[in-house]
Amino acid sequence: MAISYDLYRVFYAVAQAGSFTHGAQALQSNQPNVTRAIQNLEQELGCRLFQRSNRGVLLTAEGERLFHHVQAAQAHLEAGERELASGRMLREGLVTIGVTETALYTLLLPVLRRFHQAYPGVRLRITNHTTPSALEALRTGAVELALVSSPTHLEQLQAEELTTFRDIILGAQSFAPLARKPLTPAELLREPLVCLGQETQAYDLYRDFFADRGLVYAPDIQVAAVGQILPLVQGGLGLGFLLEQLARPSLASGSVVEIRLTEPLPERNVCLVTNPARPPEPAAGILCQMLRETRKGGEGLCAEI
Repeated sequence: MAISYDLYRVFYAVAQAGSFTHGAQALQSNQPNVTRAIQNLEQELGCRLFQRSNRGVLLTAEGERLFHHVQAAQAHLEAGERELASGRMLREGLVTIGVTETALYTLLLPVLRRFHQAYPGVRLRITNHTTPSALEALRTGAVELALVSSPTHLEQLQAEELTTFRDIILGAQSFAPLARKPLTPAELLREPLVCLGQETQAYDLYRDFFADRGLVYAPDIQVAAVGQILPLVQGGLGLGFLLEQLARPSLASGSVVEIRLTEPLPERNVCLVTNPARPPEPAAGILCQMLRETRKGGEGLCAEI
């Protein structure tokens, strides 16, 4: 028996809607066409599938049995459509990411390298943000995922901690005498400091760190980007808090020295943040999974730079 799939599609729409009229609307057809299709299907199968009621139509016993099979077939077809769409998006999709500089340098770069090698057809749109602005971009749908440091005020967003790190303190060679022995936090604050400015998580973290010790954190030079810290430090304008990964080449060349403290600087963390109300598309979902795998395997820029 070779019955047209279109008849089963009409049957499924009417059974779900409980009405010929609503089934026709769902199919973007009209009631006479739908009624005719159901009559043809019933004739082909040799049984009645629906019985009328004052609320619309109800499935007969035979209709119920058929519906379970058609429902399963429809689910398989929809899964196939999603699979094909996912494959197409992995060949030619777009992933939008909001990222802080800290997250970019500590974690994202090596993962993006692997992702791009695996899916060269997927375009990447990466925007640089502070943590608050990255979270806002995620809420509004401007980006599909955010990679930020120590997020606060999530407001229905979902965050997963991927890695932790600590900054180190750097100074130009003119500050080399300070490198001979560890400084206390109070002694450090007597020196000129070059740090990220207000509206950043780093500023809030260090403000609280010094406040807990009865000290006031007031950097002499505040910058907007991590990449601005090292040139100012190398120019002798002050001591700077910087990711060790970024500082390593300059430390090796001797253009800067590391200034130690008597107690460790606070830990910072990098988090992957997604919006449950706007689930990532397939390509972004795979990138999220690759980022999560760094948590298990310890991959990061430290291992690859």
